[in-house]
Amino acid sequence: MSALTKLRSPVKPMVVEPRAILCSTGNRVKPSKEIAAKKKKPQVMKSPATSNFSASTDDSSSTTSSSERSSVKTADSKKMITPSKRNGSVTKLNSVAAVGDILPESPGPVKRCHWITPNSDSIYVKFHDEEWGVPVRDDKKLFELLVFSQALAEFSWPSILHKRDAFRKLFEDFDPLAISEFTEKRLMSLKVNGCLVLSEQKLRAIADNAKSVLKVKQEFGSFSNYCWRFVNHKPLRNGYRYGRQVPVKSPKAEYISKDMMQRGFRCVGPTVIYSFLQVSGIVNDHLTSCCRYQECNAETET
Repeated sequence: MSALTKLRSPVKPMVVEPRAILCSTGNRVKPSKEIAAKKKKPQVMKSPATSNFSASTDDSSSTTSSSERSSVKTADSKKMITPSKRNGSVTKLNSVAAVGDILPESPGPVKRCHWITPNSDSIYVKFHDEEWGVPVRDDKKLFELLVFSQALAEFSWPSILHKRDAFRKLFEDFDPLAISEFTEKRLMSLKVNGCLVLSEQKLRAIADNAKSVLKVKQEFGSFSNYCWRFVNHKPLRNGYRYGRQVPVKSPKAEYISKDMMQRGFRCVGPTVIYSFLQVSGIVNDHLTSCCRYQECNAETET
């Protein structure tokens, strides 16, 4: 009886424990409604949209900062003007030079012969640009340049150019006929500011050379024909590149000097004659890099 009673004793109900459910956050037991009710502290969760927005904002800010840095570098290297923000409004400025554009080269200084420097007298620069090396075929002008070439032994070109008007007034515009009639007293009266315009030796040589020019004109028709016949009436183009190549005399100048001395000219050494050939354009000694070299050649052809 006791054993049967034990067998028929009521069976206790089994307690079923809640089963773990697989969630996105892991295998955790979901809290019951009572526990959830006790914990009423809401947790603020970032929505995916918000997180994506913040991430995109960070990316855009980093992109903006990197673009700003690159624009600064570009501005430093390319000298560009980036848009500026003033009073809350963005003002777009035209860039000085866009990327890839080639700025036109600004014209550099005019190239002249080596004896013209930035400190040269303006009258000397004008003499180089308009007279020196230009072919001259007028008798009075050629005689004037011959006298100036002789005067280089006592004065420089700028000094002679500043006194040119005084020279022309004293020497009757370098008319060989008028100068050939100068007496000794007249020669000694050729003064500027109380001093002789040239030394006595040079003044007497100018008077004798005027007489020789008249003789040459009778033989060759003009002083110009006499001077230009030594180069077959065409200027010589030496085409020197550097100033150190330009000589102070040449075999041609030595030949002309001897011929002129035989005809009664005085103070006409090879150095004086070569300077005369240069200034009168019989020889074009402008450097090839000088702006006047081709211009003198063009004037000769015309």
